[in-house]
Amino acid sequence: MNILWGVLVLIIGLLLFVGALTKSEFVIYRLFHARAKMLWADNAHTFLMVVGLVIAGLSTLFFLGIWG
Repeated sequence: MNILWGVLVLIIGLLLFVGALTKSEFVIYRLFHARAKMLWADNAHTFLMVVGLVIAGLSTLFFLGIWG
C-alpha cells in the first residue's frame, strides 16, 4: 500500500512542480496559484515549485519505507 500512495503523491508533486514551472492554465493549478498569490504575491509560482519538489521528495521517502 505504501508503494501505491507514494507513487500517487509523487505524481501529484511532480505535476505541481511542472505546472508552476510552465505557469499552467489548468483549472486546479490556477486554484492553487490563486491561494498562494494571496500570501506570496509575485513569488507564488516559485513557492509552488518548491512545494511540488518537497511533496515529491517526501513521497519518495514514503514509498521506499524510509519515512512514515
